[in-house]
Amino acid sequence: MSHRPRKRFGQNFLHDPGIINRIVAVISPQPGDCLVEIGPGKGAITLPLLQAAGRLQVVELDRDLLEPLQERCDSAGELTVINADALKTDFCALSGDRKLRVIGNLPYNISTPLLFHLLAQSRCIADMHFMLQKEVVDRLSAAPGNGQYGRLSVMVQYRCEVTPLFSIGPGAFQPAPKVDSAFVRLKPRGPLPVTVQDEAMLGQVVRQAFGQRRKTLRNALRGLLDEAQIRSVDVDPAARAEVLGIADFARLADLASGLQA
Repeated sequence: MSHRPRKRFGQNFLHDPGIINRIVAVISPQPGDCLVEIGPGKGAITLPLLQAAGRLQVVELDRDLLEPLQERCDSAGELTVINADALKTDFCALSGDRKLRVIGNLPYNISTPLLFHLLAQSRCIADMHFMLQKEVVDRLSAAPGNGQYGRLSVMVQYRCEVTPLFSIGPGAFQPAPKVDSAFVRLKPRGPLPVTVQDEAMLGQVVRQAFGQRRKTLRNALRGLLDEAQIRSVDVDPAARAEVLGIADFARLADLASGLQA
């Protein structure tokens, strides 16, 4: 398939056969799976996924890739191509009576907002497998006290089990990105690790706490909670957000929710 990669779509096309085989093996698509691929591009993993599962839905924004993709996969199975922006796609509407298995080589320039968009629809998703910038995968999986730990770590780990799988060098893509990539599995949790009264408040507390990383909580959460209130839920007001676990943020969020009720 001849197609010039477009920067505005963040296109880096996977072409390494070894990496493609490894990705498909890790996903382990089965007949009957409800698979959705985001950004299939030239179909490097689209074709083997379709051959294994028999059915596949893909969400692709670049109209110039649609017809060549259909032609490449014509005899491999039932391919449904959706020309849409993944950031505006209702993934739950694609799930039918089975939870989705979502796959994608996510454009690095929209990876974080797209992850939050999918987390908001995690009730419809069985698992997600993504190629991302390695730095993003490090942030997704980071633990409290790690320099990579931040808002993305907390909010994704609240919703999902995060399993980094393997690294992918720049040479596996065309054009080669200037950074290393990694493949990661996100599996939405059944029971959540903590319960909160208001998930929107949890998001607000986490966002505000990490808004200026070097600030202590007494300063970062000013206007939301004061020092005495923070201490009342067994959190040190002099601590920084990067040392708090999900349960700590949940207690702060519940306190803030109660004060605003």
